[in-house]
Amino acid sequence: MFFHHIKFKRPGTYLSLILITLALAGATHLRQDKLPPGDPDNGGLSTPDGFETLVVADSTGLARHIVVNTNGDIYIKLRYFGKGQGGGTVALRDTTGDGKADIIRNFGKYQDHSSLANGITIRNGYLYYSSSLAVYRSKLIPGQLLPDEKTELILQDDHEHGAHWHITKPMAFDDAGNMYVPFGAPSDACQDMVNSPGGKPGSPGINPCPDLEKHGGIWKFSADKLNQTQADGSLYATGLRSIVGMRWNPADKSLYAVVHGRDNLHRLFPELFTAWQSAVLPSEEFVKVTQGTNVGWPYYYYDQMKGKKMLNPEYGGDGKKEGEGAKYQKPLIGFPGHWAPNDVLFYQGNQFPDRYKNGAFIAFHGSTNRAPYPQAGYFVCFVPFHNGKPSGEWEVFADGFAGVDPIINVSDAKFRPMGLAEGPDGSLYITDSRKGKVWRIMFKGNKKGFGANQLASMAKHKELAHIRTPDEVADNLDIKTKELGQRIYNTYCTPCHQRNGLGDGSRFPPLAGSEWVTGSKKRLIEVVAKGLEGPIQVAGKPYNDLMPKHDFLKPEEMAQVLTYIRKNFGNDADAISVSDVQRVLGN
Repeated sequence: MFFHHIKFKRPGTYLSLILITLALAGATHLRQDKLPPGDPDNGGLSTPDGFETLVVADSTGLARHIVVNTNGDIYIKLRYFGKGQGGGTVALRDTTGDGKADIIRNFGKYQDHSSLANGITIRNGYLYYSSSLAVYRSKLIPGQLLPDEKTELILQDDHEHGAHWHITKPMAFDDAGNMYVPFGAPSDACQDMVNSPGGKPGSPGINPCPDLEKHGGIWKFSADKLNQTQADGSLYATGLRSIVGMRWNPADKSLYAVVHGRDNLHRLFPELFTAWQSAVLPSEEFVKVTQGTNVGWPYYYYDQMKGKKMLNPEYGGDGKKEGEGAKYQKPLIGFPGHWAPNDVLFYQGNQFPDRYKNGAFIAFHGSTNRAPYPQAGYFVCFVPFHNGKPSGEWEVFADGFAGVDPIINVSDAKFRPMGLAEGPDGSLYITDSRKGKVWRIMFKGNKKGFGANQLASMAKHKELAHIRTPDEVADNLDIKTKELGQRIYNTYCTPCHQRNGLGDGSRFPPLAGSEWVTGSKKRLIEVVAKGLEGPIQVAGKPYNDLMPKHDFLKPEEMAQVLTYIRKNFGNDADAISVSDVQRVLGN
């Protein structure tokens, strides 16, 4: 402060100084407590009556999870530590009080293994954040936006993953110094990923599943011990295929997770499951996780329409057989398939109406693989809670992220809700994974009068195409498709590359304008037949995901589908013949 440089002639001046100081402190407090105005267009979102939304930042990068410090500073984990970003984490600060971030800084001296970097949180003065293969922390310095440059390694995933999916590392912390981290499953249902990466139609699951020894579950570690590997932790829960969102609930001191269900029921078992069943099943599960929880993967999936655990087809199931599914833990709520729940948050603040206290917000990132039906999800829901259990139906809380309905291709969606955080004043923050947009939702209405009338407009959103259950016939986008190459593409390729050939904007590359498609015929045939694993560049952008084998296609089928992609999506390359395929593959 500067007051020690001022000299006063009268003792009464000291009293004046004290009053002025208290007034200034009070004014500062009021400025922090006063909520900024929402944007005139509500940030482009629909929310219940009485809520206002503003855009904090519109382009922070490929944002994943988010956390807000006690002083209002925001930290976001990005999908990539990549070219032009200057670091895999971004910090934001509002210095003017208008709710808009006017300081945005990238930081982080570490490497991300793939595009699945995810978690970030604050604990005991440290910022914890993760890549796909590690959990780090950096010391936060009071008053300073960026943390200490020293990066400490808390946990290293030391497996040689090879063909491996689901390696996000969100983390949650209990009150006893423990950290919980999931190790996701390598496949849909414990298929042989060495010989058939991505799964081969009709291939069985390995029984017993060896992946459960070190994957498909949540492990418990020390929150403060450095340089841990999985061997330093203990298995806490199992039978969990893929977790991106996980949170410790301080109200009942328990761990909760939103679990991604399996994919490809129709693609892998077309005689047993229809395309419609594959679009709406299996469920995305909201589960309470305790010591010893077993949710049933890879042997069982949850059917939200039947309300039962069903035997997976890799283990003899056909959509009707229950087997021993009753012995596995059912979810608190089973959401429709492929909505991609990527974060969960239990609301602890007092800004929102009382009905939101201790309830759960869930961000649905949105599906990529519901073809031949429109994509679904792309909104934030709310689940009311009482005494540690859901106390009512889930509700649409925030919608409009996609900006279009129906959503035919992932690239049609303007934004995809990803991460959730609560600010010190009780505001709700939401990130977008496409551009890195950040929204802040605030309540400005009458808390005591908040009820059904204020929720009515959002209840109507359940009737929209990206939320309601699709009609099996009327909503089928392929009902009039006659070209063989297009039908094969829509069956096997659209889950990743989409109907318009533009990919999903993050994990899966576009086919439109791709040198991999329009270039060497030999390379294209080999990639589709044998699959592809490891980092590649497509149109100057890096990708590092798994391309499954499609060697089960007949030569004429492969020729048809490859010709289709070489002559569509703006591509204009010559056709691939059956003889081309036979010459390259020797069959």
